[in-house]
Amino acid sequence: MADEILNRVANSKLKVIDLEDLYLEGSRVLLDVKEWLYEGLVLREKEFRAYVKSHDWSQYENKYIAVICSSDAIIPAWAYMLVALELQPYAKYTVLGSLRDLEIALYQNSINEFDISPYKDRPVIIKGCTKKQIPEAAYIMISNKIKPIVKSIMFGEACSSVPLYKR
Repeated sequence: MADEILNRVANSKLKVIDLEDLYLEGSRVLLDVKEWLYEGLVLREKEFRAYVKSHDWSQYENKYIAVICSSDAIIPAWAYMLVALELQPYAKYTVLGSLRDLEIALYQNSINEFDISPYKDRPVIIKGCTKKQIPEAAYIMISNKIKPIVKSIMFGEACSSVPLYKR
């Protein structure tokens, strides 16, 4: 009788965290206020407010928005606040910064809500190979969150992982 092939990974206490599972689906939009400035450099309050008031905010319905100014203009905090307040009824989430900053903020929210109790006293692999682009900051966030409760943390795949932490 031939020896039965056993899947030792499936039978182990090893738990895998795939950050791709925490990705929030939805459209990401970069909103550049540079176009709302005089010559792309000067914020004139009256004109800026008029543009904000006349802008079609409904186009951002159920989207994740990153607000930036791509020029070297000095934008007062109130201007970004005004834009965010107009976006609030439509956008799922708004940040000040790049699309990368937006992705990091979305992962921070997902990781904050992530239930880590199933990983208590278990060896954990944080999966490295994903189809989606995961910000490196998300790997740090999840590592910091699970470290106090897990037995060990590895990075990669079950067949080839890099040990990072052992209690």
